[in-house]
Amino acid sequence: MTTAVVEQTGTASIAVRAHELGKRYRKSVLGGETWALRDCTFDLPAGRVAALVGANGAGKTTLLNILSGLLAPDEGQLRYDGTDRVAFVSQDKPVYKNFNPADMLRLGAHLNEVWDQHRAQRWLERFEIPLDRKCGKLSGGQQAQVAFAMAIGARPAVLMLDEPLANLDPLARREVMSELLTEVDETGMTVLLSTHVVAELGGVADYLLLLAHGKLLVGGDLDELLASHVKYVGPRSDVPPALGDIIEARHRGNQSSFLIRLPEGQPRPVVAGQWAVRAVSLEDYVLAQLAATRKGASA
Repeated sequence: MTTAVVEQTGTASIAVRAHELGKRYRKSVLGGETWALRDCTFDLPAGRVAALVGANGAGKTTLLNILSGLLAPDEGQLRYDGTDRVAFVSQDKPVYKNFNPADMLRLGAHLNEVWDQHRAQRWLERFEIPLDRKCGKLSGGQQAQVAFAMAIGARPAVLMLDEPLANLDPLARREVMSELLTEVDETGMTVLLSTHVVAELGGVADYLLLLAHGKLLVGGDLDELLASHVKYVGPRSDVPPALGDIIEARHRGNQSSFLIRLPEGQPRPVVAGQWAVRAVSLEDYVLAQLAATRKGASA
């Protein structure tokens, strides 16, 4: 077994460096194994907000559990640059039901070598969480805010969130993402968040890790990835109006649309006639990549 290591990389610009990470699970007591994650390699720059995206079963939670130290990988190495201060908020947003939020903050101060009481308490006040009510009596969204406050109070260099928006109403989702961006600006921490709500990542995430079938499909700067792709919409056709790798082709009635990866170094082409050129959104890009992967797997 190859175990994860925490190591000073000496490169201030890289927060997390993963090299060929892999994790396998036994299928049943009768034997046999399956890989939940395999050959996962990426460098996550410091001070970025990275979206970890993929279909159900893609390996997102397994990867987060490895990065947070809750699971040991069966293959590969993991390195952090200059710190081992990592906070992880899992899907179930764990809090002690018989503790109130004030008790939870006192626990956080006791358990963490680095603790910022003001920052943790400010988060709870920002979202109007009653400090004297037992966590078991709080709503799911309020419990999530307590878990966020605990993570923020630990002043992590890397904050990992697994489905952080799941228990929140739409307004709270937007406000939480705004507060996370404020924390990134003020502290320089790196955020890695896994979510199915791809549309809500626009304007928030600036880095993308896209998993499919336990392997990293795409990793990179989000603006660069989107700028290297273009969407054409026009009359029905079997071929796009310009050169490039076809990521997705869709046809409906008399209309066709193509999502294209442009040749490296080529500017966005100007097309004539009835074709329109549209910018590619994060949701367009992710869904097209996942659809192409699914189609390739079933071919």
